[in-house]
Amino acid sequence: MGHPGLVYRDGFQYAYASFYTITIPFTGVLFLKRQWIIGKRFGFVTPGEMFADYYGSEAIRILTVIVAMIFSVPYLGVQLRASGFLFNVLTDGMLGVEAGMWMLSIVVIIYVASGGLRAVAYVDTLQCLLLAFGILVIGVITLNAAGGWNALQVGIAKLTSPEIIPALGTMIDPKRTPDGYSHYTAIPGVIQFVKSGPSAAGGAWTGVMCLTYMFALMGIQSAPAFSMWSFANKNPRPFAPQQVWASSAGIGFILIFFTAIQGLGGHLIGADANALKAGIATDVLQIGGNIMEMPGKQGMIVPALIHLMADTAPWLVGLLAVCALAAMQSTGAAYMSTAGGMLTRDLYKRFLNPEASHTTQKLFGRIGVVIICGLALLVATTSKDALVLLGGLAVAFGFQMWPALIGICYVPFFTRQGVTIGLILGLIAVMMTESIGVSWFGITAWGRWPWTIHSAGWGIFFNLGACVIVSAMTQGGDNKEHKKKFHDFLADVASVPASKAGLKPMAWIVTIVWFIFAIGPGAVIGNTIFGNPNDATTWMFGMPSIWVWQIIWWFLGVCMMWLLAYHMQMSTMPDKDIVALVEDIGDVRTARLDTDKP
Repeated sequence: MGHPGLVYRDGFQYAYASFYTITIPFTGVLFLKRQWIIGKRFGFVTPGEMFADYYGSEAIRILTVIVAMIFSVPYLGVQLRASGFLFNVLTDGMLGVEAGMWMLSIVVIIYVASGGLRAVAYVDTLQCLLLAFGILVIGVITLNAAGGWNALQVGIAKLTSPEIIPALGTMIDPKRTPDGYSHYTAIPGVIQFVKSGPSAAGGAWTGVMCLTYMFALMGIQSAPAFSMWSFANKNPRPFAPQQVWASSAGIGFILIFFTAIQGLGGHLIGADANALKAGIATDVLQIGGNIMEMPGKQGMIVPALIHLMADTAPWLVGLLAVCALAAMQSTGAAYMSTAGGMLTRDLYKRFLNPEASHTTQKLFGRIGVVIICGLALLVATTSKDALVLLGGLAVAFGFQMWPALIGICYVPFFTRQGVTIGLILGLIAVMMTESIGVSWFGITAWGRWPWTIHSAGWGIFFNLGACVIVSAMTQGGDNKEHKKKFHDFLADVASVPASKAGLKPMAWIVTIVWFIFAIGPGAVIGNTIFGNPNDATTWMFGMPSIWVWQIIWWFLGVCMMWLLAYHMQMSTMPDKDIVALVEDIGDVRTARLDTDKP
């Protein structure tokens, strides 16, 4: 819903966000297998249990639950409200936004509370296929409405041309980067030292902004919910196929091409009043005005595109609506189930009823699901402004778990005090550089995303910096022997094979180069390397240079993921069996956990 709309509004400079199909599972490559191994070895069910045991700190347990809640409630609220908005558009206003939102939430609560993680996993599998199908079909519908591939290319060239249109008295796209290029076909530099990212000349998506925004989205898979999902797997065998082929290659291909077609194509079929006046667009959508002046703004693009088929194929409208709803449900359900489990294990069982039986824990887990969904609905229904403010915190908060995960998976140097203080400072820095901090605390020295650095970037700067400094000062007081058990076991089971140890420097170089040039400061090269954005006759393959650059680095990103996940064996099955030291998982007790025969 949101991605094609932001491509419509901000062009290919925002389309760098499509690389989250690589950066999110990249987080999984680093952490999921190692967390699974630790979870099976020591019997952890929630990330709070893992962090509290490893660092010897109940404060980290509580902070983990707080991050999980702040991640889950606003994230779920945004998803549910978007679904209500879709219901409202597709029924021509007959069904209110709140009514649609509540209807969907009841469905989600029923299957999450009754079936737990297993039900969510099965439903999400189907929803993933529906999501991919929906994006692809809506892209094809848009391409057809625009007149085909050649017409789309010509239309983009005219849309971004610096030529003055007499009917407008200006260019079709008067918003230009500092280099004079259309903001649809170029990023506005490496960085801009402005008080607020959205106020940057030519758009907010500088190279540094794209990179730190990717940090935020990487927080999705470093959030406590995904730690719990890693524990829940029978074995790590599905990790690598999901990370490399399903997400990076499959969904990456669909986003790089078809969401770009939806977003830029929207300008050519009636969503953009300037394009219509200039005579380069046809009014296929017939929305009766400029979409950016309507209540849903760019968020109406996808519902409007779905609605295109109302007369010719009404059955397809229904199917695509189901696909869109599936996309909204899938992530929300995943966070509801895990957050409910964390409330039960890390708060109720730990502090209120340590002897709680498996049955009791399931009951309170279901109650937790209802509470989380109720809170999300309450915020989404009563305070749309608060929902937007809190929604900005969700993924950036999740990314602040990186130092804690790095410590337990790789770096024994990080201490309890360093990780705790770093996490607290990181969460505060995220709040202070997001809309919520600016509005609630009346900050005037800076605005949202100062210096075109996303709040996740500011958060990790203070978080990791404090973590390193405090850890260096508190080395003597930490339980080194206890932590050594974890790292010795990981070194024995999860380390890179000796035959491939020499490839580590090459893997580091490949990863760093990809992050710099694919989604970071080096991406500015992509503005012009394959043609002048202002002169379509110089465009290689008839496409803007920035789009060609994104396609090339998407392919290279898939290769990088294959190198790490498969060749370096960071997401493959461990060669050795894992013997559990802690066998109590609910009421079920096992003496041995075999990786091949769970």
